[in-house]
Amino acid sequence: MAAAVLAAARLLRGSGAWVGAHLLCCRLRGWFGLAARRQFSSGGGTSIPLSTPLPGAPKPIFATVDGQEKFETKVTTLNNGLRVASQNKFGQFCTVGILINSGSRYEAKYVSGIAHFLEKLAFSSTARFDSKDEILLTLEKHGGICDCQTSRDTTMYAVSADSRGLDTVVGLLADVVLQPCLTDEELEMTRMAVQFELEDLNMRPDPEPLLTEMIHEAAYRGNTVGLHRFCPPENIAKIDREVLHSYLRSYYTPERMVLAGVGMEHEHLVESATKHLLGVQPAWGDAGPTAVDRSVAQYTGGIVKLEKDMSNVSLGPTPIPELTHIMVGLESCSFLEDDFIPFAVLNMMMGGGGSFSAGGPGKGMFSRLYLNVLNRHHWMYNATSYHHSYEDTGLLCIHASADPRQVREMVEIITKEFILMGGTVDVVELERAKTQLMSMLMMNLESRPVIFEDVGRQVLATHSRKLPHELCALIRDVKPEDIKRVAAKMLRRKPAVAALGDLSGLPSYEHIQAALSSRDGRLPRTYRLFR
Repeated sequence: MAAAVLAAARLLRGSGAWVGAHLLCCRLRGWFGLAARRQFSSGGGTSIPLSTPLPGAPKPIFATVDGQEKFETKVTTLNNGLRVASQNKFGQFCTVGILINSGSRYEAKYVSGIAHFLEKLAFSSTARFDSKDEILLTLEKHGGICDCQTSRDTTMYAVSADSRGLDTVVGLLADVVLQPCLTDEELEMTRMAVQFELEDLNMRPDPEPLLTEMIHEAAYRGNTVGLHRFCPPENIAKIDREVLHSYLRSYYTPERMVLAGVGMEHEHLVESATKHLLGVQPAWGDAGPTAVDRSVAQYTGGIVKLEKDMSNVSLGPTPIPELTHIMVGLESCSFLEDDFIPFAVLNMMMGGGGSFSAGGPGKGMFSRLYLNVLNRHHWMYNATSYHHSYEDTGLLCIHASADPRQVREMVEIITKEFILMGGTVDVVELERAKTQLMSMLMMNLESRPVIFEDVGRQVLATHSRKLPHELCALIRDVKPEDIKRVAAKMLRRKPAVAALGDLSGLPSYEHIQAALSSRDGRLPRTYRLFR
């Protein structure tokens, strides 16, 4: 009956009596709504408490949190030694890639800069694809994007695409990694790209990449992770196809590779890997067993200085003031050691950032370098802690920047902070640092590409993967005495120092070393007869 009345009212709405029809509709809706409400209200005949589900409603299924991941990382080793690792994850897209135990640290016997070249040459023409454009068009059919990144010890080729194109993507990755053409035209374009990147590195206002390169060179003089990550200008013309093939023949071998994927069934990934990566003849041929560089990183300490005019780095209506940048570092430990977690907590406890960083909860405003340095010394433009870790060594360093006239005072503030690391650790600041570290870990692992990189790097280094809840348990177990112990161990080593800009006021390396060996971190006093 109600439906018929409402239909009649709609017909009336089209005639001149639309006002009355509108009122009728409103009243009917109100009456039916009231009746529906009364049926399940406490004022009606049927009384159903809010804690009881409505009769006839489907039983709800709620999400549960038990601290465990639903899908564990699965690892399979193929007959040729290549490892296949996957982590299933809900979603339409997947991220898959090949990680290789290769990078600038293995270039001691080669022309320095090969890894940098290979990064720029990635996803160029191959045996099956005539050009980079053809590769990108193939990926576009599956909504895919690609990227290649090299570090000092790892090279990573990665693709994110629709999961239904998994087999196509794995086949494309196999072709890109094992059968690149490396044409003369591509090599020439790469030389231009490398040259441009080196020029940009020296001109950019942010000196952090250059300082990171310098601190590694100072800490590991002439060996492993201290070798140049970027191709030196004098080597650009020396790198050709023969040089690249010689390097690839030694380091692009199956036992040094991991095919990692996130967002697919493990069996599907293994099937694609077997099809495209097993028994494939690489473009550089198979020369049998080759000797690879298995050198262990030797920490040397030392100083690398680059006197440079920084006054014209940032031109414009509001240029950045001229600054001198200092980075002081000490050897920590490798990511395979138990002390890696306490060092990660210590790095988080030091924190820091720029003087204009946005504050607020979770932004590190309660870290030591903010409270003790940036908040107390207004002339400091930056004070940030970094932790670089590798399979056989690590480096914890502090980067600071200030006006060239206050370099000595800035260095002394850094050395004091290093000495304070080995002192009393407040329980509240330690708990805050641990909570922030766990929070950053979990938030970063919400991203599929980050999970992919985590899976790949861990399996490449250890043949297995520690899940987030395991890492969080290790972080929670860190105690104040652990921080004091690792800091004391670190302070016994020689410092590594990198300095960039106007260095007229920079203390000598011996004075910096003496400050880090003292009780209070003060630099030795210097007296001048004439000022």
